[in-house]
Amino acid sequence: MIGRFAISKAGHDKTQIYVITAVEGDFAYLCDGRLKPLEKPKKKRVKHIQFVNAQVPRELLERLESGACIRNEEIKYAIKTYLEKQ
Repeated sequence: MIGRFAISKAGHDKTQIYVITAVEGDFAYLCDGRLKPLEKPKKKRVKHIQFVNAQVPRELLERLESGACIRNEEIKYAIKTYLEKQ
């Protein structure tokens, strides 16, 4: 699940797109690189997000899974390029 795009289905951020950066039990940690940076991810129940059938680029995915250093600009760019393809 880490590295996939997700859309919020409930709450004040409804329809906002995020990248899943971590999963802990029934919760997913979401980042958009702007309002929810990597330093302060949004904690949201999995039932309140809709998974998108797309992932971040391979290099970013590998760094997310390994816990390497990632910048918020990279998350923003991944979301931007995904939205441009749609």
